[in-house]
Amino acid sequence: MPSVITVTADDLALPLEDQVMRTSATLDAFGHIVALAPDDPADPARRRLHTVRSALEADRIAIVPLALPPLARTLLGEQLRQLSGTDLGPGVLAGAARLLAHYLHSGALLGSVAKLDRIPVGVGAHVKSLVPGRHFAAIAHPEPYLGPADPASVPPGPAYQTQLAMAGTGLDASWITGPLATAWRTQHVREVPLQPDAAAWWGTARLVEFTAYIADVGMLYQLVTSVRRDTCTWCGLEVIGDQCLFCATRLTRGTAAKHAAAPSGRAVETPRRPQLEPHKR
Repeated sequence: MPSVITVTADDLALPLEDQVMRTSATLDAFGHIVALAPDDPADPARRRLHTVRSALEADRIAIVPLALPPLARTLLGEQLRQLSGTDLGPGVLAGAARLLAHYLHSGALLGSVAKLDRIPVGVGAHVKSLVPGRHFAAIAHPEPYLGPADPASVPPGPAYQTQLAMAGTGLDASWITGPLATAWRTQHVREVPLQPDAAAWWGTARLVEFTAYIADVGMLYQLVTSVRRDTCTWCGLEVIGDQCLFCATRLTRGTAAKHAAAPSGRAVETPRRPQLEPHKR
């Protein structure tokens, strides 16, 4: 069953009427849409998506809000596009967005943290931000971190094989391509365009965003298929997680109990995070 994966940002928005028409045509051509949206309910792009979904009265559009920086959200969309070429259905792909988000390590090299509100910023960091030439290393996901961009002070990264994407030209990125990439044991560093909403998300235009991600579609597929699947009792889609992200139907306790008694013995109501084999030092 074909699906389309989209990543939203307010700068990419079309006039509402055009967006409704294009979305309708896309549904006719591909069947389902999985849209990755910012986690802020007041975000204009996310609100517009809900308006379009309501106008079309379509339960074939899954809007997945994620608390990810712009680059990480874009790379997650890329991963889902890779998986859409496999045998995974739209309900599983929508749930996979939340699962695979756990395996993204995303941050930015910042020239200022004066307007950064996505992670905690202490008074000392605010003061240092006023000193010309100061660069800060900020991690927003999976755990918040803020410190100096110093070769001797690199934040913890993934314990499994990843590639590193970076975007932005506002600062010297040698700390990312050097100490960070080395400490995170990155296989490959890739430059991509800076997302339109990156400056607003990080509170400054002087930044280079970076994200470590799993590029191997085989590993992504293994992670997704290791999670228990259920069938939505309303729309009939195969899903992972405790809710169908297309029709919003939640798994009932009866459904969960039935699966708990199944021979597989995997009695869980929500996806568990599979463990990846760590690098050998």
